[in-house]
Amino acid sequence: MVLQLCIVLGALWVGSRYGSLALGAISGIGLAILVFGFGLKPGTPPTDVIYIIIAAVTCAGIMQASGGMDWLIQIAEKLLRKHPDHITFFAPLCTFFLTVLVGTGHVVYTLMPIICDIALKKGIRPERPCGVASIASQVGITCSPIAAAVVAFVTISNANHFDITIPRVLMISIPACLCGLMAAAAASYHRGLDLDKDPEFQKKIADPIQREYIYGSNATTLDRQIPQSAKNAVFIFLGALAVIVVFAALPDLLPSYPTVKAVKGAGDLTLASGVTITASALAKAGVVAEGFTEKGMVDLKMNLVIQIVMISAAALMIIFCKAQPKKAVAGPVWQSGMVAVVAIYGIAWLADTYFSNYMSEMQSMLADIVKEYPWSIAIVFFLVSVLINSQGAVVVAMLPLAYKLGIPGPVLLGVLPAVYGYFFIPNYPSDIATVNFDRSGTTVIGKYLLNHSFMMPGLISVFTSTIVAYLLSMIFY
Repeated sequence: MVLQLCIVLGALWVGSRYGSLALGAISGIGLAILVFGFGLKPGTPPTDVIYIIIAAVTCAGIMQASGGMDWLIQIAEKLLRKHPDHITFFAPLCTFFLTVLVGTGHVVYTLMPIICDIALKKGIRPERPCGVASIASQVGITCSPIAAAVVAFVTISNANHFDITIPRVLMISIPACLCGLMAAAAASYHRGLDLDKDPEFQKKIADPIQREYIYGSNATTLDRQIPQSAKNAVFIFLGALAVIVVFAALPDLLPSYPTVKAVKGAGDLTLASGVTITASALAKAGVVAEGFTEKGMVDLKMNLVIQIVMISAAALMIIFCKAQPKKAVAGPVWQSGMVAVVAIYGIAWLADTYFSNYMSEMQSMLADIVKEYPWSIAIVFFLVSVLINSQGAVVVAMLPLAYKLGIPGPVLLGVLPAVYGYFFIPNYPSDIATVNFDRSGTTVIGKYLLNHSFMMPGLISVFTSTIVAYLLSMIFY
């Protein structure tokens, strides 16, 4: 059991070193070793979550191809330039809500150079807004109605008899995460030396070439002319989100369909020919057998609703908003989303294979700790996220285990913000890009790797968000 756990962790560690698609692909090697080498029964790949990600990313990618994302960035830039003195607070709010709308943190690459430019022009140390803004772009994932982490949480929770909807998750996660981000922004407000008192920065700008490099650029999107078709694409996208939220909040509006269910506790049905059929097999085939199966009604599931609405919205943008599918496929939103699909596919399948084969051992080892300190699962979520760089993958891989260990749904909802821990080792694309965008050189990785610009705002944000979300969940659930 320990050896196989080392194989799982080793596959995740090696995959994280290569990044991108390798994380999911190398997880496949670990899966192959467990199945073919040790004879473990394969787990179940998270197909429902993957389908939702594909639909949501396709819709967001089409909106980006139409130019709608440029309009959102332009609106954010207008807000930031209107309040430059408070950019340390407004920058994370902008990146946070962009992620909430689109479901991925990779939309902030256009906005980050603008944040740096505004800070430099105002004499504010760019590390202050940039560090917390990069953190905010990832924190928003647990607050987005179309993000894999949120959808997976709802889908897995409902399957484990914790009735929760997307709006109810957001009612906890959004205020909690905003509290965490504002705490991180407040801690960053006077972080480091002011630029006019920083000897390293002053030494840089003493060189005319360096000064021109730092101050010569003028990053902006305000000079772009946004066509009406791009704005219409945003309206379609927001309308799709509204439809999803309404259906999630009012499930009675969803259609119901007749179905055949297996009677609980029913045994096997033996036919005259001697063939034995289980009640579940009869139900799957739609055969009603007295005492074994019964007719019923089943509501349309929310995972299907999200897929239908998102795909339909993407089609409307293509037809009415001049969005080019080829441009969408080449865009960063669609590409990063497809990378997430492969990562979640490999990671979650590997984790489910391991944990499903050792569930009884896990329960016997962890039952007392979980019973006494159910909140301690937040530490597990955080540590796993440090390894696998995907909040959706953490939820899909670890949430079923948490439910099987007997942790109540409200507790798991309260610790949901803890699934973001991959800022701890600064190898995530948004963090690396932020370092490169800061021409002043104040946003850094650090000589000792862990003393980087994202550590302090990341820890404060996640710690505060988790505490607030836990308290809110205990109050309301």
